[in-house]
Amino acid sequence: MIRSGLGYDIHRLKKGRRFLLGGIEIPFLKGEDGHSDGDVLVHAVIDALLGASALGDIGELFPPSDPAYKDVDSMKLLQIVYSRVKEAKWKLINLDCVVICEKPKVLPFREDIRKSLADALETAIENIFVKGKTAEGLGAAGKGKAVEAFAQCLIEKN
Repeated sequence: MIRSGLGYDIHRLKKGRRFLLGGIEIPFLKGEDGHSDGDVLVHAVIDALLGASALGDIGELFPPSDPAYKDVDSMKLLQIVYSRVKEAKWKLINLDCVVICEKPKVLPFREDIRKSLADALETAIENIFVKGKTAEGLGAAGKGKAVEAFAQCLIEKN
């Protein structure tokens, strides 16, 4: 059996926060504002995996109202989720992601992000891809006020 999952997230950008994508810190004057560390890409990946495996969603498993998740490392949340996915006898086939922001540019960090996600998901880097796009000045991302991410995964039953 094969299933696909789609994940999406958006976070405001705020001075004084780190800008994280896929567990990689990218130098920038603003970072994601969130209850956790705000890694918008990891949050989208988590929701894609949870949706594909029908195991819930990120807000259900890690509610922002729970102080235990304040400033938590999103990569740790991803590892917890992928452990649950594996326990349910699913395995990742591939992951395709899009990050939308005007700045910073994603391309110079893409390979590090791919490797970070591949390591966390126990797969080859060839099974992970990340694209950076701008919003052409439209919406919150286009005005530099937010960053968005979409993630699409394919999983198969072991």
